[in-house]
Amino acid sequence: MSKSLKRVEAEAKALGLSVTIIREDVVTTTAQLAADARGCGVNQIVKSILFRESGSDRHVLFLTAGGNRVSQAKAESACEHTLTRADAASIRAYTGFAIGGVSPLGHLNPVAKFMDPSLMDYPTIWAAAGTPNHVFEIAPALLAEKLGALVVDFIE
Repeated sequence: MSKSLKRVEAEAKALGLSVTIIREDVVTTTAQLAADARGCGVNQIVKSILFRESGSDRHVLFLTAGGNRVSQAKAESACEHTLTRADAASIRAYTGFAIGGVSPLGHLNPVAKFMDPSLMDYPTIWAAAGTPNHVFEIAPALLAEKLGALVVDFIE
């Protein structure tokens, strides 16, 4: 089992979340491919979009529905910081996750978290579990509550 997957499991347990992590046997490199694999709508797939606070190493996580795009201006307004897109190297170094497997849980460093309100339209959503091939299902309101994520509009 990968270190990333272990961190996700450990934080889920620490937060009192009972999640079942599923390994996908097909490519899920896009939200649509992940939705096809899970047999759900693309907006039930959580995309983890990371920005860096300008002039800092701190990262900010925006959890959005698979079919949506993050507006940088709205994201900056939500977190009250000027942001720059995080690159693959900084994401891996700061969170411990490679792009395609960034989970809402189990980051190496503290990450401010914001959640797309449109995810609340679904009884359950699917999020990466630390690798590009592992996911877990969860009620969006429960995820927001346990993460302390602010549910706010940051979508284009």
